[in-house]
Amino acid sequence: QAQLVESGGGPVQAGGSLRLSCEASRYTYSTYCMGWFRQAPGKQREGVAAIDSSGRTTYRDEDSVKGRFTVSQDNTKIISYLQVSSLKPEDTAMYYCTVEPGRVGSGGYCYNPEHETYWGRGTQVTVSS
Repeated sequence: QAQLVESGGGPVQAGGSLRLSCEASRYTYSTYCMGWFRQAPGKQREGVAAIDSSGRTTYRDEDSVKGRFTVSQDNTKIISYLQVSSLKPEDTAMYYCTVEPGRVGSGGYCYNPEHETYWGRGTQVTVSS
């Protein structure tokens, strides 16, 4: 089955930027959607952005995300990037990526009603004020 490895997280000061990376391997479908999720301590996991193999993107429809999160990809290797700028302490969370044989949906999520979603183990982002 597909495997995902996230990287790029770490401690950062408020106002800084990070670029998270996610590389998929052993993925056998011809098309894909890669999603990014985050889970802060004591909160539910939430989707923040997704990109599919056609280059379409979708973002979480909240002011906390809009304009600061940018998802991109290198589709020669099924790698997704999440650029986060103007980081805030409330961005502190474990960030996960996913890959699945679907397309972007809406609100920062992939649309994949029939197949399994594969998850990485996450990369921690800690923003200090």
